[in-house]
Amino acid sequence: MTRKVCVAGVGMVPFAKPGASDPYHQLGARAARAALDDARVDYQAVDQVYAGYVYGDSCSGQAAAYHLGLTSVPVINVNNNCSTGSTALFLARQAVASGAAECVLAVGFEQMQRGAIVAHWDDRPDPSQRLIDAMHAIQGEAPGVPVAAQLFGGAGRMHMQLYGTRADTFGRISVKARRHAANNPNALFRAPVTLDEVMASPAVFDPLTRLQCCPPTCGGAAAVVCSEDFARRRGLDASVWIAAQAMTTDGNSSFDEKDMRKLVGYDMARLAARQVYEAAGVGPEDIPVVELHDCFTANELIIYEALGLAPEGGAEKFILDGDNTYGGRVVTNPSGGLLSKGHPLGATGLAQCAELVWQLRGQAGARQVPDARLALQHNLGLGGACVVTLYQRA
Repeated sequence: MTRKVCVAGVGMVPFAKPGASDPYHQLGARAARAALDDARVDYQAVDQVYAGYVYGDSCSGQAAAYHLGLTSVPVINVNNNCSTGSTALFLARQAVASGAAECVLAVGFEQMQRGAIVAHWDDRPDPSQRLIDAMHAIQGEAPGVPVAAQLFGGAGRMHMQLYGTRADTFGRISVKARRHAANNPNALFRAPVTLDEVMASPAVFDPLTRLQCCPPTCGGAAAVVCSEDFARRRGLDASVWIAAQAMTTDGNSSFDEKDMRKLVGYDMARLAARQVYEAAGVGPEDIPVVELHDCFTANELIIYEALGLAPEGGAEKFILDGDNTYGGRVVTNPSGGLLSKGHPLGATGLAQCAELVWQLRGQAGARQVPDARLALQHNLGLGGACVVTLYQRA
């Protein structure tokens, strides 16, 4: 049997541009302290720590955790590309649900470098090489263009080819992201942008322009999860819990169907979402608020369909009808998402968690989605891993 897992505390630090942040271990420690303070739990009560980061030497998690105290608890380092933070949360939830631990800290942080993400090891096989080879077989190679932009831009192109989606439909996602971020003090880019400004920004890889690509960012975020019994014994807030969670990796369809959408995680997301909906006994129509992985506008658009928020081929209408924002059917990325908040890889999944917990508690201020009782999180890492989490409040 599995136990109910409560999210007792969350925290994050405002994200910053590379070169303008604290060192990674301080980012992680500050976020962890914020989550512990929010939970009203001392670090000495934590049984395990899962520390997520992508760019750092071994045991960077200990370097952050040791700022909290030297308690001899296990610190497990996690690296799962852009889904690292939610993978740390996945492992923390499993530890509590299984009875292996009563209270677990998941923390994610990243101190990124300027510019597009590049491989740092050139003397061994690239773990993404199969993904890159499949992309080249489908759409060729664009020298000088960041690989991630080619991958997600290619997914957007395929949606355009299949369903006639207009280029400016993708741009509208950036406009919405900035409008939401204006109310988020933790977001990096809060100034509004117009559709004309988005479409006129420098081209990166058709249909993507610069303002449709998330920036490299530094930051930290954390969550404290615990059993319901632990929360009750200590008088903690147990009003928000993880109702269901699923993690998936690539299947044959990612590589065999020559579909750029599937190559960048469409089927991983669809399968994880279905598992979550089935486990929780709900459907996408029941979800009022979602934080999803909008590393590029093209990914947000196709993920609407993968999560069942819009029917396949229906994402453009979903956007044009305003069903992805306040006053519509479901508020997507009230935080401003990766496009506006920033994307420090190891912290992103836990920052999504923090936003949704605040939403369910009614603590999101001007971003608040009224009467939200369910919240869905989608976090994707190419290579690949996808984590979908459903939160619920009493």
